[in-house]
Amino acid sequence: MRTTTLGPLGPETGVLGLGCMGMSFSYDMAAPRDEDTSIAVIRQALDSGMTLLDTADVYGPYTNEELVGRALAGGHRERAVLATKVGSIVTSAAGAPVASRTLGLDGRPEHIRTSIDESLRRLGTDHVDLYQLHRVDPEVPIEESWGAMAETVAAGKARAIGLSEATVDHIKRAQAVHPVASVQSELSLWTRDWTADVLPYCQEQRIAFLPYSPLGKGFLTGRFAAFDDLPEDDFRRGLPRFQQDALRANLAIAGRVREIAERIGATPAQVALAWVMAQGEYVIPIPGTKTPKYLLDNAGAADAELSTADLAELDALPVPRGDRYGAVDPSRQPSRKR
Repeated sequence: MRTTTLGPLGPETGVLGLGCMGMSFSYDMAAPRDEDTSIAVIRQALDSGMTLLDTADVYGPYTNEELVGRALAGGHRERAVLATKVGSIVTSAAGAPVASRTLGLDGRPEHIRTSIDESLRRLGTDHVDLYQLHRVDPEVPIEESWGAMAETVAAGKARAIGLSEATVDHIKRAQAVHPVASVQSELSLWTRDWTADVLPYCQEQRIAFLPYSPLGKGFLTGRFAAFDDLPEDDFRRGLPRFQQDALRANLAIAGRVREIAERIGATPAQVALAWVMAQGEYVIPIPGTKTPKYLLDNAGAADAELSTADLAELDALPVPRGDRYGAVDPSRQPSRKR
């Protein structure tokens, strides 16, 4: 696979990474977890050059980091650019269904200082290559949170630090404390919120941009034609864009992606990922999968060639019907356990 770097001074990594969240958190929670297959997928990603692995302590919670740690045991850690996150916490009761699960934020320095050690223990390593603030906690000045993040670099526990879903103002305030290596936010053909300001600023500052959900939470692959195609305990059932009326309207977007894919001899997933990678230097999508077949499909995006006309056609796609998360994004709520 072609390679890039995590910013001009960052480690070398494939032009595509792997989001590990779905292996143990969020999507079809009723389906049995196949840990052996997930470990095989992570190692297959490394073999294919998708060396950037993204996880977080809140995924599970905790179990996703443990899974990634087991996958990297036995000499595989050295092949990975390992990224995890801190700052989001589960506030609902243990065992609550995904649809009713609530998340809160905790950006207090003491939480960050404790969490890095716990993450390293679960991951089975003495450092991560990228430690990310999962969300900016509105109850804690970002300078305080970012100062604690910077301490992890000074202590050798993280090689670089990044932000997730941050505004330009957040990034600038953080930069005044310590360099920002990356910004992770949702970016796909049906979520372009960050292209107006954050992505251009990252390009200007040569900050890596790590798009999560670059396949529109699976929608752009063409696998979902109706609401009932979603598994019963799947959090997408609660998202506005997947409700039946909105989904029916949004099928036109997936249809156009499929048409271009057929024209250039690629798959819809490869076209969607190639568009994301074309958004600028150091833009490294991290599509998630727990299936070897889909991992192979995603990896092929590195070789997909979109012409100027293809990109213009994709740029002209309409905005999707429905918000990303509805009126309230639960991941942005300030409530937390003290």
